[in-house]
Amino acid sequence: MSYRIEWLRSAVRELNKLPVPIALRVGEAVGRLAEDPRPPGCKKLTGHKDLWRIRIGNYRVIYFIGDQIKLVRVEKVSDRKQAYR
Repeated sequence: MSYRIEWLRSAVRELNKLPVPIALRVGEAVGRLAEDPRPPGCKKLTGHKDLWRIRIGNYRVIYFIGDQIKLVRVEKVSDRKQAYR
């Protein structure tokens, strides 16, 4: 069973600020999280319960996984320098 994808408004605003080719890659990667929320290369963020990140070039997508409710919620999309602030 696939997971439902939700985006925080702030993550959508961050996505809209990205260059179009990068935004398309991010959208495709997030879409794939519905089938596999923990793809190869994803990492759990230390100090945060249920927050994970995937890397797309120099950009990071930080997201929450709710296994019991089958939910992936995108929390943040930004370049590597800003992602963990």
